[in-house]
Amino acid sequence: MLLEWKGFVQNRSQAMNVIRFSDLCASGQARDKRVFIRADLNVPQDDAGHITEDTRIRASVPCIQMALQAGAAVMVTSHLGRPTEGEFKPEDSLAPVAKRLGELLGRDVPLVSNWVDGVTIAPGQVVLLENCRLNVGEKKNKEELARKLAALCDIFVHDAFGTAHRAEGTTYGIAQYAPVACAGPLLAAEIDAITQALANPKRPLAAIVAGSKVSTKLTILQSLAKNVDQLIVGGGIANTFMLAAGLKIGKSLAEPDLLGEATAVIAAMKARGAEVPIPTDVVVAKTFAIDAPATVKKATEVDDDDLILDIGPETAARLATQLKAAGTIVWNGPVGVFEFPAFENGTKVIAQAIAESSAFSIAGGGDTLAAIAKYGIEKQVGYISTGGGAFLEVLEGKTLPAFEILARRASEQ
Repeated sequence: MLLEWKGFVQNRSQAMNVIRFSDLCASGQARDKRVFIRADLNVPQDDAGHITEDTRIRASVPCIQMALQAGAAVMVTSHLGRPTEGEFKPEDSLAPVAKRLGELLGRDVPLVSNWVDGVTIAPGQVVLLENCRLNVGEKKNKEELARKLAALCDIFVHDAFGTAHRAEGTTYGIAQYAPVACAGPLLAAEIDAITQALANPKRPLAAIVAGSKVSTKLTILQSLAKNVDQLIVGGGIANTFMLAAGLKIGKSLAEPDLLGEATAVIAAMKARGAEVPIPTDVVVAKTFAIDAPATVKKATEVDDDDLILDIGPETAARLATQLKAAGTIVWNGPVGVFEFPAFENGTKVIAQAIAESSAFSIAGGGDTLAAIAKYGIEKQVGYISTGGGAFLEVLEGKTLPAFEILARRASEQ
């Protein structure tokens, strides 16, 4: 029933134990119990309120079915958008989600409003509780609300990794006071994947970190530099590292004031016998536009009016060879402007290399997921993380609030 999670930051071992909901169900401990599931049903909708992409709803179904099959009385809630607490508006309602969830479960899923002070439900039934962020005190995790939430259930199940980095009423407060607090199958799978990729990786361990700015991912780069064998940087981040390596980047996006930090990351890797591969060729344009003519140049021949919008084919091939030989791959961010056909080759080659590699791979972040979908490699990636901000905080080496409180409650059992 216990899961060990070892923190990887600075090679410190931080044992964390959480109770798994699957184990409670298997042992019969969920039968006739009131189960409160915090899911992530925050799906995109069009102006008419129609759901345009339902991946998160579909991902929540296994936990709900697990609870129903175990004979529990099931309450499910989620946030949707950014409503004002205490002020209901039709566009903030989970009504479309309840309808889609009912279709997926093959049963009616009633939507319950004003539920904080009590929910009437029997074993074998499931209800969806209206947008939890409408409750006053949710965002700031007010104790009065947290205690009321906990009083609704016998078992609290956190199954929303995308909210695991937030200490709110339905993600943290309820876990403090519920009789039992545990990890649902989605959250447990995230912990398993993170453990496999970062705490106990098969080496070589390669990490791809890309994005527009070093500043937004500096702590991630610094943390990974202490643990990975190859730190592949892309996008604007790569431009800053190219500057640090003494290369010219023309008018490309970069952060010259962070050259010291980039140089320190390169030095930290080198001291461990590891590397930050610097591009040897790049794809440039004179303007940032989908129809801008693309030119492949050696990294030493970038002109003052060039914009670097992708890594070159030579660099992409070299990185692909390294990735195919890796034991573990962590991927966060495309390495070029992959939305523009002329500048997608680097990301496409890397995506295909990850798909063909025998390494365990874990990927996260919105742009990364878009690239995975574009190149159709979903089934070849070992684990696709459902949480953007939460995934990034894990890469930074932070202990997420959800992990912390679930581990603390497990230690009290």
